[in-house]
Amino acid sequence: MTNTTSTDDCVFCRIATGTERAQIVLRSATSCAFLDHAPAAPGHVLVIPTEHVETLPAMEPERAGALFETVQHVSDAIDRVCSPDGISIIQSNGRAAGQEVFHAHVHVIPRSVDDQITLSWEPTPADPNGAIAEGLERELA
Repeated sequence: MTNTTSTDDCVFCRIATGTERAQIVLRSATSCAFLDHAPAAPGHVLVIPTEHVETLPAMEPERAGALFETVQHVSDAIDRVCSPDGISIIQSNGRAAGQEVFHAHVHVIPRSVDDQITLSWEPTPADPNGAIAEGLERELA
Protein backbone atom coordinates (compact mmCIF):
# COMPACT_ATOMS: atom_id res chain seq x y z
CA MET A 1 0.00 0.00 0.00
CA THR A 2 2.96 2.35 0.24
CA ASN A 3 4.43 4.51 -2.46
CA THR A 4 7.81 5.42 -1.05
CA THR A 5 8.49 9.13 -1.38
CA SER A 6 11.69 10.81 -0.32
CA THR A 7 11.07 13.63 2.13
CA ASP A 8 12.84 15.98 -0.33
CA ASP A 9 10.22 15.11 -2.94
CA CYS A 10 7.28 15.35 -0.53
CA VAL A 11 5.31 18.61 -0.76
CA PHE A 12 3.79 18.04 2.68
CA CYS A 13 7.24 17.61 4.25
CA ARG A 14 8.28 20.90 2.65
CA ILE A 15 5.13 22.58 4.01
CA ALA A 16 5.80 21.15 7.48
CA THR A 17 9.36 22.49 7.46
CA GLY A 18 8.38 25.86 6.00
CA THR A 19 10.31 25.47 2.74
CA GLU A 20 7.06 25.33 0.72
CA ARG A 21 4.47 28.07 1.01
CA ALA A 22 1.05 27.27 2.45
CA GLN A 23 -1.59 29.04 4.52
CA ILE A 24 -0.68 27.46 7.86
CA VAL A 25 -3.44 27.70 10.45
CA LEU A 26 -1.73 25.66 13.18
CA ARG A 27 1.74 24.27 13.72
CA SER A 28 2.92 22.14 16.63
CA ALA A 29 5.83 19.81 17.31
CA THR A 30 3.85 16.84 15.95
CA SER A 31 1.42 18.22 13.38
CA CYS A 32 0.74 20.99 10.93
CA ALA A 33 -2.63 22.22 9.62
CA PHE A 34 -3.06 24.35 6.52
CA LEU A 35 -5.72 25.42 4.06
CA ASP A 36 -6.06 23.07 1.09
CA HIS A 37 -4.84 24.82 -2.09
CA ALA A 38 -7.71 23.23 -4.08
CA PRO A 39 -10.48 23.09 -1.47
CA ALA A 40 -13.71 21.13 -1.71
CA ALA A 41 -15.28 24.00 0.27
CA PRO A 42 -14.09 27.27 1.82
CA GLY A 43 -12.29 26.43 5.07
CA HIS A 44 -11.10 22.97 3.89
CA VAL A 45 -8.01 22.19 6.00
CA LEU A 46 -5.39 19.45 5.70
CA VAL A 47 -3.82 18.14 8.90
CA ILE A 48 -0.50 16.30 8.57
CA PRO A 49 2.08 14.82 10.90
CA THR A 50 5.24 16.93 10.85
CA GLU A 51 7.41 13.83 10.36
CA HIS A 52 7.09 11.96 7.08
CA VAL A 53 4.96 8.83 7.20
CA GLU A 54 3.03 7.68 4.16
CA THR A 55 -0.17 6.23 5.64
CA LEU A 56 -2.13 6.12 8.88
CA PRO A 57 -1.50 2.36 9.37
CA ALA A 58 2.25 3.06 9.16
CA MET A 59 2.07 5.55 12.06
CA GLU A 60 2.92 4.73 15.65
CA PRO A 61 -0.28 4.84 17.76
CA GLU A 62 0.95 7.84 19.79
CA ARG A 63 1.60 9.84 16.59
CA ALA A 64 -1.80 8.90 15.18
CA GLY A 65 -3.43 9.97 18.45
CA ALA A 66 -1.63 13.32 18.38
CA LEU A 67 -2.64 13.82 14.74
CA PHE A 68 -6.31 13.23 15.53
CA GLU A 69 -6.15 15.54 18.56
CA THR A 70 -5.13 18.23 16.08
CA VAL A 71 -7.94 17.16 13.72
CA GLN A 72 -10.44 17.58 16.58
CA HIS A 73 -9.01 21.00 17.47
CA VAL A 74 -9.13 22.16 13.82
CA SER A 75 -12.66 20.79 13.40
CA ASP A 76 -13.83 22.77 16.42
CA ALA A 77 -12.23 25.96 15.02
CA ILE A 78 -13.82 25.41 11.58
CA ASP A 79 -17.18 24.97 13.28
CA ARG A 80 -16.80 28.32 15.07
CA VAL A 81 -15.33 30.27 12.12
CA CYS A 82 -17.28 28.85 9.16
CA SER A 83 -20.57 27.85 10.88
CA PRO A 84 -21.06 24.87 8.54
CA ASP A 85 -24.07 22.54 8.58
CA GLY A 86 -21.61 19.70 9.18
CA ILE A 87 -17.96 18.70 8.88
CA SER A 88 -16.49 15.72 7.01
CA ILE A 89 -13.28 14.14 8.27
CA ILE A 90 -11.65 12.11 5.48
CA GLN A 91 -8.45 10.08 5.69
CA SER A 92 -7.39 7.85 2.77
CA ASN A 93 -4.55 5.31 2.52
CA GLY A 94 -3.20 4.16 -0.83
CA ARG A 95 -3.84 5.07 -4.42
CA ALA A 96 -7.01 2.94 -4.67
CA ALA A 97 -8.49 4.95 -1.77
CA GLY A 98 -7.74 8.23 -3.54
CA GLN A 99 -4.51 9.15 -1.77
CA GLU A 100 -2.52 11.39 -4.12
CA VAL A 101 0.16 12.77 -1.78
CA PHE A 102 1.94 9.92 -0.02
CA HIS A 103 2.35 11.66 3.31
CA ALA A 104 -0.40 10.78 5.77
CA HIS A 105 -3.02 13.52 5.96
CA VAL A 106 -6.56 14.18 7.08
CA HIS A 107 -9.05 16.40 5.26
CA VAL A 108 -11.30 18.49 7.52
CA ILE A 109 -14.04 19.84 5.26
CA PRO A 110 -16.86 22.20 6.26
CA ARG A 111 -20.13 21.06 4.68
CA SER A 112 -23.46 22.60 3.78
CA VAL A 113 -26.68 20.70 3.14
CA ASP A 114 -26.71 21.78 -0.51
CA ASP A 115 -23.03 21.25 -1.39
CA GLN A 116 -22.03 18.96 -4.24
CA ILE A 117 -19.35 17.05 -2.32
CA THR A 118 -19.95 13.30 -2.56
CA LEU A 119 -18.51 10.09 -1.26
CA SER A 120 -20.87 7.36 -2.33
CA TRP A 121 -20.94 3.65 -3.12
CA GLU A 122 -23.37 0.90 -3.99
CA PRO A 123 -24.05 -1.16 -0.84
CA THR A 124 -22.94 -4.79 -1.00
CA PRO A 125 -23.52 -7.66 1.46
CA ALA A 126 -21.49 -6.80 4.54
CA ASP A 127 -20.09 -10.14 5.70
CA PRO A 128 -22.68 -12.87 5.17
CA ASN A 129 -20.67 -15.75 6.66
CA GLY A 130 -18.84 -13.71 9.32
CA ALA A 131 -15.34 -14.47 8.00
CA ILE A 132 -14.26 -10.83 7.81
CA ALA A 133 -15.53 -10.06 11.32
CA GLU A 134 -13.78 -13.16 12.69
CA GLY A 135 -10.52 -12.28 10.95
CA LEU A 136 -10.63 -8.68 12.19
CA GLU A 137 -11.48 -9.82 15.71
CA ARG A 138 -8.41 -12.11 15.69
CA GLU A 139 -6.15 -9.32 14.35
CA LEU A 140 -7.40 -6.81 16.91
CA ALA A 141 -7.19 -9.14 19.94
